Amino acid sequence: MLKLRVLTVAVLLPAFAAAAFWLPGPWWAAFLFVLILFGAAEWARLAGFTLAWSAVFNGLIAIACGVLWWAASPVHACWVYAASLAFWCIAVPGALWRKPAQNHLRAALTGVLVLVPTWLALVELQRQPAMMFALLAVIWISDSAAYGAGHAWGRHKLAPAVSPGKTWEGVAGAFAAVAVYAAVFHFWWFPATDFAFVLVSFFAITTLGILGDLYESLLKRKAGVKDSGTLLPGHGGVLDRIDALTAAMPLAALLFARS
Repeated sequence: MLKLRVLTVAVLLPAFAAAAFWLPGPWWAAFLFVLILFGAAEWARLAGFTLAWSAVFNGLIAIACGVLWWAASPVHACWVYAASLAFWCIAVPGALWRKPAQNHLRAALTGVLVLVPTWLALVELQRQPAMMFALLAVIWISDSAAYGAGHAWGRHKLAPAVSPGKTWEGVAGAFAAVAVYAAVFHFWWFPATDFAFVLVSFFAITTLGILGDLYESLLKRKAGVKDSGTLLPGHGGVLDRIDALTAAMPLAALLFARS
């Protein structure tokens, strides 16, 4: 399984990087839209959508992305990111606590609010592709550090009813690794910027990434599945790979897309 995971990353990551650095903006947006539609198909399965509801859901995503691309306004983007931040900071912790029953309309609107801001954030961040990968690395580093620290020292469960494998020790390891990375990022990218801003921003991005991971785990637990899909060998589905990014990238774009 590990070899399969590594092989998948070895193929997909260079392809993703090539697209990010070389595709013109409109083609990059279209490329991301295709990925988002794969994620939408997995979301529809997790939500138990009928064919009709899946069509409505995909239509809502297409309309939302089209309107945002046509409007192309920083003000509109900020409102989208603010709505995303409110969802992840207010609605998601409540959902993780109460685990409410999901109806199709709520699941469709929630899916749009999860997927569309992610698409917009990566579209905006691609204007500085090196910066985009530096911000994506916050999540990749925190995920890896959380796994390593949790595996080595994990004793206290973070959310046992939702994701039994995650521990508070893993969270501590994630924040410790991100703090080191924030220092490197600051001195390499933003030496004139207050280090406290970079550190707090990265901690906020890490926190949202953890919420995104937990929320997708909740959806999979409700659906009774281990993975969101089977598209990515060794990794599961698209949502399994972007769960933390859906929560973290809108904030990253809000803070750094115009830096």
